[in-house]
Amino acid sequence: MRTGDADVMRDVTAVLRFAAQEVVPRLAATSGEIDAVLHALAGGYVPAGPSGSPTRGLVNVLPTGRNFYSVDPKAIPSRNSWDTGRALADSLLARHLADGGAYPRCVGLTVWGTSAMRTQGDDIAEVLALIGCRPVWDDASRRVTGFEILPLDELGRPRIDVTLRISGFFRDAFPHVITLLDDAIAAVAGLDEPAESNYLRAHAVADHAGHGDWRRATTRIFGSKPGAYGAGLLPLIDARNWRDDGDLAEVYAVWGGYAYGAGLDGRQARPDMEGAFRRIAVAAKNTDTREHDIADSDDYFQYHGGMVAMVRSLTGRNPAAYIGDSAVPDAVKTRTLAEETRRVFRARVVNPRWIAAMRRHGYKGAFELAATVDYLFGYDATAGVVADWMYEQLAASYVFDPENRAFMQKSNPWALRGIAERLLEAADRGLWAEPDAKTIDQLQQVYLDLEGDIEAGS
Repeated sequence: MRTGDADVMRDVTAVLRFAAQEVVPRLAATSGEIDAVLHALAGGYVPAGPSGSPTRGLVNVLPTGRNFYSVDPKAIPSRNSWDTGRALADSLLARHLADGGAYPRCVGLTVWGTSAMRTQGDDIAEVLALIGCRPVWDDASRRVTGFEILPLDELGRPRIDVTLRISGFFRDAFPHVITLLDDAIAAVAGLDEPAESNYLRAHAVADHAGHGDWRRATTRIFGSKPGAYGAGLLPLIDARNWRDDGDLAEVYAVWGGYAYGAGLDGRQARPDMEGAFRRIAVAAKNTDTREHDIADSDDYFQYHGGMVAMVRSLTGRNPAAYIGDSAVPDAVKTRTLAEETRRVFRARVVNPRWIAAMRRHGYKGAFELAATVDYLFGYDATAGVVADWMYEQLAASYVFDPENRAFMQKSNPWALRGIAERLLEAADRGLWAEPDAKTIDQLQQVYLDLEGDIEAGS
């Protein structure tokens, strides 16, 4: 056996040994979740354990069912997440250069607290990298003590302006990280650098010339009112109580028009938010795990899709919408939102194996199918990413397929009715631009039949 082959065999053996001795026993122990919950409800002690994502290599979070604790909030971003966040920034800028031929002057980024906990701060690191800063850590505690500004010759590109829409949970869990970012933004805006090399300063100077308030001119972090959570679009979409982008943008602004940073603490700042959003050339959202995707939660379309809709409403143009993928930190990728939607659609949404798995969960499985259609519809309403062929395939796979239709009629007819109704709404609103007339007739008939059956059974 050659030396190289022996090295490969040794590495493979080590991986298999780790899987057999560490991963498999930990996975097997996840069966104790219900026992732990019942024990806690009875007043018993539940052992503590770390939180995070196993698919990011954090095998120590297994077994689940423990009383999990989070990361040290003062150690965000970690050294590893700095590497990943810098790669996300480089990937995003490279993709925009390839697509548009220039650096984006302003990037809008959605930041969630749950993601910050899973990754230990990939998004935060990306923001710092985009504006040309890097964290400084205390070697003993591994905590972040501040930041340093990279010189332009080392950065090798302009400093990008960044506007953040943070979640309510991020606001509550990481106030000192908000201060870190706000301080870094203010420091970069205060640099004596030419406008073509520092987009953040150029925009701050222009805003200051307009209203004379430097604090407002350097405000870039926005979120919900203190004590409030969410982006407000889900109730609007569910109620079907909207007409156009203006309605979507109005709700997004009402819910998110509060400024955060040093001395702000959730101050009403809708004019400043709208001013910052008018400059957004790229609307970005990162995904860091394979455990869920953009059609798996309403938060994706509410925060990211809402940002796209608001920019379009304010400017009349669509920003470039990108998804950064750091699920494999050593192979970071940036896809357009349309590319990511197609990938998720083929890989999961209409994958017969996933649909079959949902059938095993009865009522809840049917609910998940209906929710997936709702989330795709929400993303299409806000960002226009669902093509006609996708709507046709949803109708074929979810409504007209005999096995799936029979399953939902038996387990959850309300879900099947909801899917048919949502697809018909997509056609009525022109999101499904050119549906086949026969498909629409069939959907209408399914809806009417289900309406009658549900009323008869109630």
